[in-house]
Amino acid sequence: MSLANPVSRRLLSDEVFDRLRDSIVRGELVPGEKVKDSELAERLGLSRTPVREALTRLADIGLVEAKPGVYTRITTLNRRDVEKTLAVLRSLDQLAIEAAVPVMTQQDVRSMRDANRDFERAVAANDITAALAADDRFHAVPITAADNPVLSRIVGQLHPQIHRILYRKFSTLLGGRNTIEHHNELVGVCAMGDARAAAELSGQHWSELGGHINQLFDTNQFTEAPTAE
Repeated sequence: MSLANPVSRRLLSDEVFDRLRDSIVRGELVPGEKVKDSELAERLGLSRTPVREALTRLADIGLVEAKPGVYTRITTLNRRDVEKTLAVLRSLDQLAIEAAVPVMTQQDVRSMRDANRDFERAVAANDITAALAADDRFHAVPITAADNPVLSRIVGQLHPQIHRILYRKFSTLLGGRNTIEHHNELVGVCAMGDARAAAELSGQHWSELGGHINQLFDTNQFTEAPTAE
């Protein structure tokens, strides 16, 4: 969904939120870039009100940061903050899997396999947006099966932040076979009903992801947060 296309009058704030979130994830709005509601409103062909509402929501989930009277900007990618976010997501994912595996159905397992096949096709086609969508569907299966609304809500709030990282990861060789193979292995363990092994495997994957992300920071593929204004 392009920022350049006019927005319909339906659910304006939600649509603006989705567009800006996706533009941040894809790096079209780059870390540290200053944004103005008036300029965004003009680009979208809207009044400033839905844009302001969307920016407030983006600030709530950590994609935008503001200093009143000074700036509103796209949140920079900071290694330490990313590590903390990954640590939380790792724990939440393990919690979801431990709760989900004992109650997962054959249809749940099939859904995970189907999502991973879509993910593999998207990676082969270098379609990063489709890869992220398939990865989301894959991990949504155990989160849904866990049936924990609080967990689902927190994961949903953190996902846009990690999507910024995964978008870059999936655009490199780091996003290829390793994730596909991990998905296949995790599905197999879930199908066996071994909740503890599945949670441990998930934790290992998050640790590997952290290592890959550190490589991206080490090679200056992310913009670190400035140390001073």
